[in-house]
Amino acid sequence: MIAPMRSSKQSPGDFEALKSHIHSKLVEKLDLTRLNEIEGDSLRREIRVVVEHLCDTENPLLNRAERERLVEEVLDEAFGFGPLELLLKEEGVADIMINGPKSVFLEKNGRIIKSDVTFRDNDHLLQILDRIVSRVGRRIDETSPMVDARLPDGSRLNAIIPPLALDGPSLTIRRFGSNPLTLEDLLKFGTFTPEMVMFLEGAMKARLNLIISGGTGSGKTTLLNTLSSFISNDNRIITIEDAAEIQLQQEHVLRLETRPPNIEGKGKVTATDLVKNALRMRPDRIIIGECRGGEALDMLQAMNTGHDGSMTTVHANNPRDAISRIETLVNMSGCDLPLSAVRKQVASAVHLIIQVNRLQGGPRKVTYITEVVGMEGDTIVMQDIFKFQQDGIGENGKAFGHFESTGVRPKCIEHMETSGVRLPNGLFAQRTMRCP
Repeated sequence: MIAPMRSSKQSPGDFEALKSHIHSKLVEKLDLTRLNEIEGDSLRREIRVVVEHLCDTENPLLNRAERERLVEEVLDEAFGFGPLELLLKEEGVADIMINGPKSVFLEKNGRIIKSDVTFRDNDHLLQILDRIVSRVGRRIDETSPMVDARLPDGSRLNAIIPPLALDGPSLTIRRFGSNPLTLEDLLKFGTFTPEMVMFLEGAMKARLNLIISGGTGSGKTTLLNTLSSFISNDNRIITIEDAAEIQLQQEHVLRLETRPPNIEGKGKVTATDLVKNALRMRPDRIIIGECRGGEALDMLQAMNTGHDGSMTTVHANNPRDAISRIETLVNMSGCDLPLSAVRKQVASAVHLIIQVNRLQGGPRKVTYITEVVGMEGDTIVMQDIFKFQQDGIGENGKAFGHFESTGVRPKCIEHMETSGVRLPNGLFAQRTMRCP
């Protein structure tokens, strides 16, 4: 037993030693490996009683705040993700970046700050990481030192460990949370304007094929989730992702996830495999979380063969770059198609490109809604319908600007009207539209 401290105030070293000791005592009393497979608040409450008794036995001089903190942290070690639980509970955190056990950074309100939360050592961090990835059927070790996984709240995790990561295990967590942002939230934040939403709603209901383009952390998946709310509830939707993070609210949704190879290097299932299989499953719409390889060709073919209203995201800085990115990804499929044939596939399959960017200081804006009009010779013709114009940087360090309607009437309006979608006559009149 650890001798009780004379003072009710624990030093950090004493607190960690006591927490480790009580956790060890708990392990002796209970089979925690089995408990990790069982979920439920009632079980956690029962174990809390055991932990509280151990706290009172091992150090009765703890004050109430220290005792409560100790109990919660021991429970997090036993049932959750240890110190990571504190970060996941913190409000307003968009990204968690762990560069080794003692170097933890957070992105809050568009700024990166260092956190006081730390892990004991590399082994402690590896133990937490292994607990996360094993729950979603993934693994991480020296033979497979990189992994993508998801947390129970839907957040996405990428990890890389030594020997590739020189300073210890490195984790990057993109927070999504169990309550995704709604259309009203994005309007309040000024991500786009009501006029733009009206057009995008009509595009979704008319089953136009969309590509959401943007950089890392720009909000592509959030926008995809929001636009998917316009899909009719009677559609059969199949989603394909590397780590499931799309959160659709419709009833008829089938979620597919890729699989890495096993320890013998076998059993790998790629996005291309899943897209091909999805075409045999009678989908109304196919949504690929992100096109990053040869599955882009299968996605274009699906869009061209009766699966209208499909969506995907790509990494690109503007709509024209998004087209180039799709062309590059198609070439990764292994099919030796001439560039002109690829561009014809793109021009006939894709109707709209929605560009979203994260501006200086953190605000995320839909910077372009661009229509793919068709082909002129070997060139894909595009026209901007709406765009965002940055005016400057405010005193708070955040970029600000205004939205513009370019005055161009989209060619796809005819298709939308044929599908029963009617939009106001003045929606596309050239004008400036202010935003928050």
